[in-house]
Amino acid sequence: MPLSVARRVNDDEASEMFGPVESLFLVEEMEIANGPRIRIYRPVSGELLPVLLYFHGGGWVVGSLDSHDGVARYLAKHSGALVISVDYRLAPEHPFPAAVDDARVALAWAHAYAPYIGGDANRVAVAGDSAGGNLAAVVARHARDLGIALALQLLVYPALDSRLDRADPESVWWLRQYLRTEADGLDPDASPVLAPDLHGVAPAFILSCELDPLVHQADDYAERLIEAGGEALHVSWPGLIHGAFRMPAVLPLARDMLDAGAAAVRVAFEPDA
Repeated sequence: MPLSVARRVNDDEASEMFGPVESLFLVEEMEIANGPRIRIYRPVSGELLPVLLYFHGGGWVVGSLDSHDGVARYLAKHSGALVISVDYRLAPEHPFPAAVDDARVALAWAHAYAPYIGGDANRVAVAGDSAGGNLAAVVARHARDLGIALALQLLVYPALDSRLDRADPESVWWLRQYLRTEADGLDPDASPVLAPDLHGVAPAFILSCELDPLVHQADDYAERLIEAGGEALHVSWPGLIHGAFRMPAVLPLARDMLDAGAAAVRVAFEPDA
C-alpha cells in the first residue's frame, strides 16, 4: 500500500492495540528549533523530574507521536519520569542519517533545556522500540562522546545490526528504505553493534521477544557492552512477537513487558542506582 496509507493505518490501529491510556498531569507538543517535533508527557506537577527521551519504532518508515502515545503515557505514569517522545524524520523521504541527526538534536536539547520543562538535566535516560531502539542505542554512544551521562538505555526488541547481508527477509525491505547504500549498514550510527568502542556507554536493559528474528541482535549488543566493561541485561519474553510493546490490549503479557521497562527506568533514577 502507499506509504501515506500505511502510516495512517499504523496510527489508527494504535488505540485498538494498546487499549485505554494513562491520564497525566500535562501533555504538550512543541518543535525544537532546527530539530524535530516532540511531545512532552509530565505525570505529576511539582518537582523536577528525571527525563526519558523516547524514540518510536516503525522500521524508520512508519510510526509517529500518535502511534506510540499509549507507550509514552504508560512509561511516564509508571516510571515517574518526564517522557519526551521524538517525532524524527522518516525514510525513504529522509534516509539515513536524518533520523540519527534528529535524535542527536533531541538529546542535546533535552539535556540543555530540561529545567525549562520541569526536568532534571542530571537524570536523563534514552529508550526506544525496534527502529527507535536502534536510535536510542546510537544516541547512548553519542551521549558518552558529548559528555552527557545517561542513567540507562532501555531498548525494546531493538534493531542493532543493519547490514543487509545479515538481515532476515522481512527486515531487508525496511532497511532498503532507510539506508542510502548497502555500505551505510556498516556505519555504527546505523548498526550500533558494530561500534568499535563501547567503553563508558550507559547501562542497557534490553527487552526482546522470543518470536522475533531480531532477538539475537540483542544478545550480540549486550555481549559487546559487557566486554567493554559496561552493564547490560537482556530479557526475552516467551511467546511474544515483534511489536508487542504496543499491544497490551491484545497480548496481555505485553503489559508485563511494559511494567518491566517502566520499573527499569524508575530504578535507574534512584539515588543509589
